[in-house]
Amino acid sequence: MVPREILIQLGKNERRVAIIENGRIEDFHIEVDSCQSLLGNIYKGRVESILPSINAAFVNIGEEKNGFLYLTDAVSPFVEEDISTPRRLLNKILGRRGSVKVNKGIRSKNKENPDGQNIPLTVGQEILVQVVKDPFGDKGARLTTHITLPGRFIVYMPLDKHTGVSKKIEDVEERQRLREIAKSFSFATAGGFIIRTVAQKKGKRELTREAKFLYKRWQQICKNSEKANAPALIGADGDLTWKIVRDYLTEKVDKLIIDSEEEYVRIQKYVENLIGKQMVSKIHYYKGRLPLFDAKNVSDELKKIYDTHVYCKSGAYIVIERTEGLTVVDVNSGKFKPKASPEDAAFMVNMEVIPEIARQLRLRDLGGIIVIDFIDMAKAEHNRRVFEALQRALSKDRAKTEVYRISPLGLVEMTRARTGKAIESIYFNECPYCKGRGRVRAVN
Repeated sequence: MVPREILIQLGKNERRVAIIENGRIEDFHIEVDSCQSLLGNIYKGRVESILPSINAAFVNIGEEKNGFLYLTDAVSPFVEEDISTPRRLLNKILGRRGSVKVNKGIRSKNKENPDGQNIPLTVGQEILVQVVKDPFGDKGARLTTHITLPGRFIVYMPLDKHTGVSKKIEDVEERQRLREIAKSFSFATAGGFIIRTVAQKKGKRELTREAKFLYKRWQQICKNSEKANAPALIGADGDLTWKIVRDYLTEKVDKLIIDSEEEYVRIQKYVENLIGKQMVSKIHYYKGRLPLFDAKNVSDELKKIYDTHVYCKSGAYIVIERTEGLTVVDVNSGKFKPKASPEDAAFMVNMEVIPEIARQLRLRDLGGIIVIDFIDMAKAEHNRRVFEALQRALSKDRAKTEVYRISPLGLVEMTRARTGKAIESIYFNECPYCKGRGRVRAVN
């Protein structure tokens, strides 16, 4: 089994997490107070404007910029079937009165809505929304009304009656067992549950305990919403430390090491109450004089994730350049001089850099459109094997990716889900001299 550790280093204004496999950084996360993530937060917002031409509404959630809500994401799941209980709940939360009615939206022709299409919102309406993508550049946060409360083993959907099991659990009997457990959560008078992959082989007691925790959290959010005036934050998703413990501390992890005694105690209590006493022994408090990342030889390697050039052992390297619309990864043979034909040499270089490309995408948290320029290969078999190797390397990524086959020009087009800011944009600002070109004028 490959040694695996989670290192959590807390500074005055930031929290950094490195996930180490076999002595090598495989994933990195950072949270800075000046650039706090809104991802997962739940707000009571107010619709400020509706633009049918772009199928969107702008919602005031109390942040600097209004959130962006697609109208297709504004049709709440509880409108479709058996809406009475969730609808009454929502009416109570938002302070509405009267009988249960399905909002048919507006269908009037005007300057902004020339086609008279059905719009499920009205300006000034108060709605509950959740952030699914952090603000980026000049854009506000991306929002949805399909609220979810993720736990370690379970995701609770308070406004959706659907109950299901992760598709990654393939065993038919295990899927049925977990589905029956989810159906037994009778304490939840509304909503549905999704059983996560990590819940495999977990007992009913553990799953029920977490389901009750999530349900109680939703009840508290409802109480917060009743008291709050829009726009207002009514449910924060938790800090980086909490998310890492929830999502990454599994049986495959040997140790979780943290350098804050206060957080160490807090994590122990959380793990004991919601994950299980058997996992508490994996949590360790670091008392060394050197910073944790320095003691574990992590700091020097982290500095490299901001470089444009990344070198491999053979001398081959990749160049990573971000533009406003996409990220380009260029593969180069560099000092790699094998005793092989040009075709075989190109194949060898491409295969070597693939794990590093996938790793750098995770470490830098790059998202959006990504174009990889592999060294050209003439053989269809080589192209197929390189593409399959890339798919395998990307399968470790928690972010959703979609990859298209190698083009005749040797290019791979792919997308990686972006939910927050890239690591580089948190630490660096655009140069005032070159305006982001990366060059300073030598001759005036």
